[in-house]
Amino acid sequence: MELKVENLTKDFGDFTAVNHLSLTMTSGVYGLLGINGAGKTTLMRMLCTLLKPSEGQITCNGEDIFKLDADYRKLLGYLPQDFGFYPEFTVQDYLLYIATLKGIKSSVAKKRVKQLIAQVGLSKVANRKMKKLSGGMKRRAGIAQAMLNNPKILILDEPTAGLDPNERIRFRNLLSELSENRLVLLSTHIVSDVEYIANEILLMKDGRLICRGTSEELINSMTENVWRCSVEKRQVPSVLKTYKVSNVKSEAHGAEMRIISKSKPFAGAILEEANLEDVFLYYFGEKAGDGNAAI
Repeated sequence: MELKVENLTKDFGDFTAVNHLSLTMTSGVYGLLGINGAGKTTLMRMLCTLLKPSEGQITCNGEDIFKLDADYRKLLGYLPQDFGFYPEFTVQDYLLYIATLKGIKSSVAKKRVKQLIAQVGLSKVANRKMKKLSGGMKRRAGIAQAMLNNPKILILDEPTAGLDPNERIRFRNLLSELSENRLVLLSTHIVSDVEYIANEILLMKDGRLICRGTSEELINSMTENVWRCSVEKRQVPSVLKTYKVSNVKSEAHGAEMRIISKSKPFAGAILEEANLEDVFLYYFGEKAGDGNAAI
């Protein structure tokens, strides 16, 4: 399976959401990482044929996805940021309904729905109405609907947005389980969502891919160092203005700060090993987290 993007551009009037982007993906998990307005959702909607590009082409195994039309969508599973559902439907009825829309035979659909409900951990609430589910359960139901046609390409847009830490971990484990022999593209603004499950991480900013690689490769791509140092309380505002600071921990007489800088910021600063959170700050100029939900 090969999904190839060539010179892809999407304009909305005078605004360019995706800017001459090229990318080739095969089987494996790809984490698309970026902040608010990076163009991640626009890219994903084009990959799902929901938007047509202004320029460029997307091909699946060498064929244009818009010409493939329904044949391409048979290969595709998609979970948008906000997926629609009928609140009065039970989980089981909702999935059977979606299976019908996808043209799956009734006998096949019943077996598939039962299997997926168990796989995503919703067996105990299979007959509960969708409106009664927690946020995490709804997202798991969303994954199940995306998997109904056993897709070769699974595209997930901010699947863990708004979930608590336990649900986020559960979701990541589920994605790892579902990723075998598939191409999975997962967009997020939360580093931990992709750090442990993505074979390759794609950094997107202002509609362009600015860097890609494994966690180790991205860390090695930084040309600045990470330092840990303690400063007085009165110095904290000045340090925050002067440096990229990935963490501030209050102490009795000041604060311990994690700073990204080419040179040693203070005499007592200690060199630290960089991590993917530092990479995010280095490339995007701000910290990763729920405050940077993508559009």
